[in-house]
Amino acid sequence: MRTALLLLLAIALAGCGFQLRGAADLPFETLYMPNTAAGIALELKRNIQSGTRTTVVNDAKKAEAVLEFTQEAREKQILSLAATGRVREYQLRYRVGFRVHDGKGGDFLPVSTVQLTRDITFNDSDVLAKETEEQLLYRDMQFDMVQQIMRRLAAATPPKPPAQ
Repeated sequence: MRTALLLLLAIALAGCGFQLRGAADLPFETLYMPNTAAGIALELKRNIQSGTRTTVVNDAKKAEAVLEFTQEAREKQILSLAATGRVREYQLRYRVGFRVHDGKGGDFLPVSTVQLTRDITFNDSDVLAKETEEQLLYRDMQFDMVQQIMRRLAAATPPKPPAQ
């Protein structure tokens, strides 16, 4: 009885399709990323180096692909006001634009923009706590943004050679 139960459990686990994430396969062996000193570029560089077989190089001429950020913006917009005219909710927006090309005019990924939003309540008596919460939400949004960009990089296709 015990053996049959273990066998049934093993078959169920094997049949569910579960597998470890493993390394992402990017369609290029080497990648150049300018301005990787801070922010999302640094986080993305770390993810590429640790989670893929792609090597990040320091010279664009040695790279098979070039990742350029066209924009990175953080915005804070008022979402709702109380009856007294004080802010009750903000919407935090984080937008990143990027493109991946081969340096010769071909695009692995054309100019793309990813935008994330989070809503945050606000209270005048908890200003310091809300500032900390805002920074934590932006950090979480940056982590999510890196994961979305990694998925887009993995789905990129090599540029087609020009027709002759």
